[in-house]
Amino acid sequence: MGKKARLAVIKRKTKETDISGKFMVDGKGDARIDTGIGFLDHMLTLFVFHGLFDLTLKAKGDLKVDTHHTNEDVAICLGKAFKESLRDFAGIKRFGSKEVPMDTASAKVMVDIGGRYAFVWKVPPYASSLDVKENYSLADGKDFLDTFAKCAGINLHVEIYSGEDTHHVLEAIFKAFGIALDEATQIDTRRKGVPSTKGTID
Repeated sequence: MGKKARLAVIKRKTKETDISGKFMVDGKGDARIDTGIGFLDHMLTLFVFHGLFDLTLKAKGDLKVDTHHTNEDVAICLGKAFKESLRDFAGIKRFGSKEVPMDTASAKVMVDIGGRYAFVWKVPPYASSLDVKENYSLADGKDFLDTFAKCAGINLHVEIYSGEDTHHVLEAIFKAFGIALDEATQIDTRRKGVPSTKGTID
């Protein structure tokens, strides 16, 4: 009998959003994503492709109000699905990090799948002046990642080194995030059980 697939079903319905789909850790980088926010779809597609995950995601939100509810609720769903898919966390490497350039932009992402939430966001002084691109801002990206980390129970550190184009900065971040999580979720065959001296990750 083969190992059980590391996947989770996504389902969340509120007065503001209706979200469904499926997330698989050990995928091929296949993405079928429709959140109603084109730029977020693009970032998640990059995240999935470079992390070698599989993600099917359909979201309907109150976009006539703004993008905030949909952006946040998709992050809630994906963070919870990520955590659920890892089940008891047995054998995972737990830590991952990656630096990624995108033209003149560059960013680094570090993760620890240790069961505790922490979010660190380091940006250059000029970051507050970056333009909104395709109705999505750097602050929207920050909120998404912070919410994901909180719901997944991970440490997530993001540092922007350079870049004056919001699209390229966020692209570097989401690519690095996918690669770092891919590294952290790989199975270390030398590891027997949960990678924590406490004996548990929750």
